[in-house]
Amino acid sequence: MIRFSLLRYIFSAALLGIVLPVSAQFNGPAIQTGGQINQPTPITVDKTLLQPNPRDIRLIQGDQISIKLFEQEDYSPSVRIGVDGNVLLPLIGIVSLNHLTITEAENLIRAKLIEAGMYTDPQVTITVTDGPGAQVTIIGEMHGVLSIIGSRGLLDVLSTAGGLPGTASHVITINRPGVPKPIVVDLGTDPATSSLANIPIFPGDTIVVSRIGVVYLLGSFGHVGAIPLQSNTPLTLLEVVSLGGGPTFVAKYSNLRLIRTVGDHRTVVKLDLKKVMFGKDPDPILQTNDILFLPDSFIKSAVANGTLGTALGLVSFSLSTLAYIKSQ
Repeated sequence: MIRFSLLRYIFSAALLGIVLPVSAQFNGPAIQTGGQINQPTPITVDKTLLQPNPRDIRLIQGDQISIKLFEQEDYSPSVRIGVDGNVLLPLIGIVSLNHLTITEAENLIRAKLIEAGMYTDPQVTITVTDGPGAQVTIIGEMHGVLSIIGSRGLLDVLSTAGGLPGTASHVITINRPGVPKPIVVDLGTDPATSSLANIPIFPGDTIVVSRIGVVYLLGSFGHVGAIPLQSNTPLTLLEVVSLGGGPTFVAKYSNLRLIRTVGDHRTVVKLDLKKVMFGKDPDPILQTNDILFLPDSFIKSAVANGTLGTALGLVSFSLSTLAYIKSQ
């Protein structure tokens, strides 16, 4: 009786060692689907923002300006606007230029030259040669401060700053003083499309170059790690799985988990990879920072590492021993 109970225990343990892990529950967040998840920033289509009229730059403290008179080479001072917003000019003394547009400053200096009796009808031209009022700031995957006069194309500015690195997104955001919403343009990879996105950049603009998004592969994939998302075309689940080397032999196709961050919460969606592969389920488009987790199948793992054969051998031995005992 004791031997029979021991063998029954061995037989049960062998079976439980195979069955129990298969029925284990996923210990992650509750499975749910998100509706509007991580919606991308819309591309700006307003032509008044993309191709604005020429702007009259406002002078600010720290700007270095060059003043010239038409056909009067004897008057060409170059001065920097002080912290009080004033400049000291030959013939007319101290002039306050802070926050005046270039046109307003030109008219003011013209009036003061006439008032001083130095010229009868001077044609004044002011150019900002250096300082905050002549600078464009680039942040994100690129860093730099460039000085520009008037305006320059976006592609010219990015090229001058060293060009987009491989980790940079082709969707560029421009924060412009006086414009309530960011201006978002997609450079794409087609030269024709890129030329349309070569919008004018003005002094004072801040160009934000974001990092290109990635999708993370975990579990039973040929290659785990980060897969970069293309900046000009969406990537679907099957495309990313293919880039990751495909599922391995031990993968449990029916238990693929898509983990997506929504704000400060995470959602987990259960997918059947095999149904997606055979067109029975839709092939979802992945988004930045999505995580794909494909767990192992216990039985496949047991077959792969030989433990299933050991367990089945133990069961076979137990059944043979049990039959022998009953026959005695």
